Amino acid sequence: MKGSSRQAKLQTEQRAEGREQREERREQRAERREKGGAAPRGRRQASMRDLDAINNPRGETKIIDSCGLFGMMSLEGRTFSGADVIRAMANMHDRGNGLGGGFAAYGIYPDFADYYALHVMFDSETGRDATEAYIDETCEVVRDEDIPTKPSAGIGPAPVLRRYFIIPRGGQCTLRGGQGEGRQASRNAPSSASASAAAAAAAAATSAADRVDVAAARDATTSIPTTGDITAAGFGVHRAGVAAGSAEATADAADVAGVTDATEEADERIIRLVMTINMQIPDAFVLSCGKNMGVFKGVGYPEDIGRFFRLDEYEGYLWTAHGRFPTNTQGWWGGAHPFSILDWTVVHNGEISSYGTNRAFLETQGYCCSLHTDTEVIAYAVDLLARRHRLPMWAVAKVLAPPFWSSIDRTDEAERRLFTALRIIYPDLLMNGPFTVIIANRQMMVGLRDRVELRPLVAATSGDMLYLSSEEAPIRLINPHLDRVWVPRGGEPVLGRVGAEDVVAWTGTGRATQPEHRAMAAARAARPPGRDRQQLRELRVGAG
Repeated sequence: MKGSSRQAKLQTEQRAEGREQREERREQRAERREKGGAAPRGRRQASMRDLDAINNPRGETKIIDSCGLFGMMSLEGRTFSGADVIRAMANMHDRGNGLGGGFAAYGIYPDFADYYALHVMFDSETGRDATEAYIDETCEVVRDEDIPTKPSAGIGPAPVLRRYFIIPRGGQCTLRGGQGEGRQASRNAPSSASASAAAAAAAAATSAADRVDVAAARDATTSIPTTGDITAAGFGVHRAGVAAGSAEATADAADVAGVTDATEEADERIIRLVMTINMQIPDAFVLSCGKNMGVFKGVGYPEDIGRFFRLDEYEGYLWTAHGRFPTNTQGWWGGAHPFSILDWTVVHNGEISSYGTNRAFLETQGYCCSLHTDTEVIAYAVDLLARRHRLPMWAVAKVLAPPFWSSIDRTDEAERRLFTALRIIYPDLLMNGPFTVIIANRQMMVGLRDRVELRPLVAATSGDMLYLSSEEAPIRLINPHLDRVWVPRGGEPVLGRVGAEDVVAWTGTGRATQPEHRAMAAARAARPPGRDRQQLRELRVGAG
C-alpha cells in the first residue's frame, strides 16, 4: 500500500508539473508568433516532406549496404551505461560512411516508466509550435524538455531535439484529412475473408489430421486477419510438439504478455499521433514513442552520435546500435537507424527488395510509410504481427523469413501445415533480399538473418548477457570472457527475453535453448587456470 501510495503521489506531482509546462509552451508559442517565428537552431535541413528528393536524387533503384549492427542485453534486467555500446560501434567504424548512426536504449526512464516517451526532432520553430499544439490537444504532457547533448567532433548542425512524457487523452488521436482516416477505417473493418484466413491458420496449427485447403486459404488472403483472429494460442500453445502449460508454451505466451485491450487502445492513439506528426506537420519528425525507452540518432558515425547524446550517462538493460552505409540515399537525421514504433525498434543491414509490396500492404493496415526506407516497413510489420495479431516471436520470424517451400516439404505433417498457413496468410510480409536485423522491445532482443545468409550476424553469451553483432571483434572488445559464440543460421531467430533463464535459438523448425546462463557463469568462475577447450565443453554440457 505504501508503495502504491508513493507512486500515486509521484504521478500527481508529475501531472501538476506537466500542466505548468503546458502553459509555458503556450506562452512561448505566442511570443514566437508575435516575433514572426524564430530561426531554427543550426543549419536548416532540406524539408522533411521532400523525401523523394532527399533520399534518391538520381532515381537509382539499388541500395548496397555494409552497415554495422550491435545489440546487448541483460536477461536479468541489470542496467548498464551506453559506454560499452559506443566502444563496440567505434570498433566497426569502417562499416559505415558517416551518413547515419543511432542507438536504442531500454530502461532509461524509470521515473516515467508509465508514460510514453516521445522523442521529436524539429527543423523549424513553426514545426515545433504546430507539433506541441497538437500534442497538447490530444495528450496529457507530464514533462517536456530538451534532449541533453554536447558538442561532438563529426556532428554538424543539429535540429532541435526534445522529449515529451505523455499519456493519450480519452479522445481518439486520428489523422487529419482523408488519407489516414481511410486507412484506419480499412484496418478497423475486418472482412469475412479475415475470418476465413484465421480459420485456415487455426486448422493448420491445431490439428495434424485435418487438411489445409490451400486454394480456399489463398482466396481468403484479400485481407489480413485482425487482432484476436490469430493469437498466441493458435500458433504457440497448439503448434506441433508444444503442450499447453509447457515451458515452451509459457515462453510463447510471454511474447505477447501485457497486450490487453486497454493497452492496445492507448497504443493505437499514440500511433495515430505519430503518423499525423510525421505525415502532416512540416519540419517535425518523431524518433521514438515507446515507454521507458528512447531512440537517439542522427547524421554522423555512431560513436560520435553516442557522445553527442551523452549516452554514457544513461543506464539501460538493453541497447541496440547501428552504423549506416547508404550508397544512393542522402543522409538526414530522421533516416538514420534505429526505426521505431511504440516499444519496437529495428536496426537493419541489407536491402529489402520486396519493399514496394510490403509497404503497399502495410498501408492498407493503417500504417503510413513516409520515410521511403525498407527498414521502416520491417518495424511496422513487426508491430502488426506481434502486437496487433499477437503472434509469438518465433512465428513473426517465420513470416518475415519463412522456410523455402522445398524446406517445408521436408518437415513433418504438422509443421508443414503450420508453415504453409503462415506463408499463405502473410505473403505480402515476406522480406525478400539480403538482410540482418536486430529487433527489440522492452521484453526482448531478437536477431534474424535472411534465409540464404547474405548478411552477417554473430551471437554470444556471457553469464546473463546476450550479444548480437555484425562482427565478433566488438563483442570480444567489451567482454573477452564469453561462454559461447556462434553464427545463427539463416531464417532462424536468436531471442533473449528479460527474466528468462536462457537464450532461445531455433534449429531447423524446432526450438533449442542455450545452456542456463547462471550455471555457465559458475562454470567459468570455477575453471582452473590452463583448462583446455575440451574440458570447458564438458562443463557446458553438464550445465545444460
